[in-house]
Amino acid sequence: MGDFMRFFSDNAASAHPAVLDAIVAANAVDTAYDGDAISKRLDGAFSDLFGRPVESLWIATGTAANSLALAALCPPYGGVLCHHDAHIQNDEAGAPEFYTHGAKLLLAQGDGAKLTVDSVTATADAIARDVHRVQPHALSLTNATEYGRVYAPDEVAALADWAKGRGFGVHMDGARFANAIAHLGCTPAELTWQAGVDVLSFGFVKNGGMSAEALIFFHEGLAEATRIRRKRAGHLLSKGRFAAAQILALIEEDRWIANGRAANDGARRLAEAATGRLIHAVEANELFLRMTPDEAATLRAQGFDFYDWAEGEIRLVVSWDQPEAEIAALASALAAL
Repeated sequence: MGDFMRFFSDNAASAHPAVLDAIVAANAVDTAYDGDAISKRLDGAFSDLFGRPVESLWIATGTAANSLALAALCPPYGGVLCHHDAHIQNDEAGAPEFYTHGAKLLLAQGDGAKLTVDSVTATADAIARDVHRVQPHALSLTNATEYGRVYAPDEVAALADWAKGRGFGVHMDGARFANAIAHLGCTPAELTWQAGVDVLSFGFVKNGGMSAEALIFFHEGLAEATRIRRKRAGHLLSKGRFAAAQILALIEEDRWIANGRAANDGARRLAEAATGRLIHAVEANELFLRMTPDEAATLRAQGFDFYDWAEGEIRLVVSWDQPEAEIAALASALAAL
């Protein structure tokens, strides 16, 4: 296992040393759940990061973060508009439907797993406005998307304006939010609340965290009900200070964005070595390449580990801590195919 150069998933990346230090430092007696001194610092830290007062909750997993966010925006009898390749649709085992107590995912199209106003309009307008059909109540965007594409602030704003015009809430799945910000060079505010996002699932596990994600609420009232849902879902950790400590270690010294830039830079270098094979533009830390089975076998024989995404297609993911030597070796191997 240790002999492989791993480009399989950033979920398996190491925890940042500062995160481990913060966990050790948090190993002292304090109030349980989220009443501890470290958890109480989160709202202030995120308010500083987003340039306005926000409420935040630590969550153990990205699946729970997305699902609890959607439960805050959509009633059990409603629907959530999302891309047909969205993580909430294809990779969360029905958790959004479970956490919302029955809301339906309503699927739209778009290149690179990106929604457009036209695509969500087509999906929404095809639903008859009567008692026999589930009606949309929320819109969920993934940034960066499952294919490593990034929504710019104006694209988010256009979709959010469309959604708000119909009375829908807007959620952003930011499992790779750091990579999106690193690519765009904009502020977190410009990509979220200033563009109309109501709730952000802010990913940390892929970005140097160990076992903590965050939910950021840009409107009052949404967080309070989610606190109750978090407890009911079994996600109110008794020692929540360890989750809060991880998050603070990454955001208070801007390690989160440095990690995002490092992963993106590695992906960009690999993309330059495999230009003719790219299926999607490389805007974050994922690459999708055309690859024959024999070529994939050649790479694996050289010690590279990656995901067979589809027939004739592989996925490479560069982690925040990917060794320089591994990136250079894979770039050379790709160029030599």
